[in-house]
Formats: sequence, C-alpha cells, structure tokens
Amino acid sequence: MITLDNVDKSFAGLHAVKNLSVTVNKGEIFGLVGPNGAGKTTTIKVMTGLLRPDSGKVSIGRYDIVREPVKAKTILGYIPDRAFLYEKLTAREFLIFTASLYSVERSAATAGMERLLELFGIKDVEDELIEGFSQGMRQRLLFASALIHNPEVLLIDEPFMGLDPFGVRMIKGVMRDLSAKGVTIFLATHSLHIAEELCHRVGFINKGELVAVKNKEEIRGVEGGLEGLFLRLGS
Repeated sequence: MITLDNVDKSFAGLHAVKNLSVTVNKGEIFGLVGPNGAGKTTTIKVMTGLLRPDSGKVSIGRYDIVREPVKAKTILGYIPDRAFLYEKLTAREFLIFTASLYSVERSAATAGMERLLELFGIKDVEDELIEGFSQGMRQRLLFASALIHNPEVLLIDEPFMGLDPFGVRMIKGVMRDLSAKGVTIFLATHSLHIAEELCHRVGFINKGELVAVKNKEEIRGVEGGLEGLFLRLGS
C-alpha cells in the first residue's frame, strides 16, 4: 500500500532524506524512529505531498503522490505533529468541513461523524469551540478528522502528543482495529516503547538514511529491545 523508492530530499544542499526505500504492506503498522533531526517528519511530509522529493518515487496505494496527488490524497489520512485547527469552529463544524474537502456525501459524513465523536470520546464537547480544547482533545479531534473519509492509508507524525494515559490507550486500540481492517499505518514517533508494542516492523532513520528495518521477533531478540537498538543505531 505504501512504497518509497530511493527517495531523496535536501535543503540548502544538506540531505534530510537520502536514498530511502521501504514498502509497507496492506494492514501493516510501520514505525519510523530516530534521533531528533534524523528525517522522520521530512519523510512523512514527502509522503503526504506537502514536500516534493528531489528524486525517487512515493506511491500511496496505486497512486504516485507527485503525479496524481489528488487521487492519492483521497485514500490518505494525515495526522501532523503540529495540528492546524480552525479555532472558531466547533468540533462538529470542523468534521463537517473536513468531510466536504473529501466530497463525502452529507448523510454518510453525518453518520461517520457521530461514530467518530463517540469513538474518540469528544461527543460531549462537539458543539464547543476548538479554541477551548486542551492539547489532548485537539489530538483526538485530529484523529477523527483524518478518518472521516475512511482512508486506506494513515500517516501519523507523533500520534500521542498531549494525550493522557487514557487517550494513549484509546488511540492504540483504534490503530490496532484499523490495522485489523486492512488500513495501512505509517507512524513516526519518539515513543519507543509504544512503537515496540504496536508496530509490526520498525525502521531506524539516522541523518536521513534508513539504516535498518526490524520486525517484532528481531527486536525482541536484541538486548534492551527497541531502546537498545535505537541507542546502538543512533550513535
């Protein structure tokens, strides 16, 4: 469902992402970890089409994100590390607006919105202005908006920012359920223990290069688990 083929991206002559190649299968949860400035967010932004790669190819499903960006984005949900939300809208209004961007039919959007508001525990604040939301409530709303069009692929940059333990547990459950239903999830995170718990495979990026990809069994076989691998490969 996701393919990155020799993707390069530089800024002012410095590689942020270098010759990055990886394939993520349908229904897989793939984690990308690495030190600060390693290239995680740049990789996600290239995958969403927010940044254009200098070379290489990114495919979301059967669509090339550069050549067919609109088609690719119809099957893509994106949760950035820093959300932009319209502060003067209510949660309900924001979800209706987001559904309209994806041309979701109104009755389907309404039904989906009700389900998502309940799922993410923000039904009781659906008619309150977003400007009064806590960081955790904003993150829940952001997840709901990313799922309003039933995407086949979900790209997430730091999914647990601002969430309390109840919110983290809920989001983990949602991600597992989506994976079981065939949604492909690519997440960049600093939360090593959560990546180790959730992901079928984890990629290690350092100085823009993907230096290793390990599955659960390989991670468990290493002393210190994912943290041990991270410290070794990130040094």
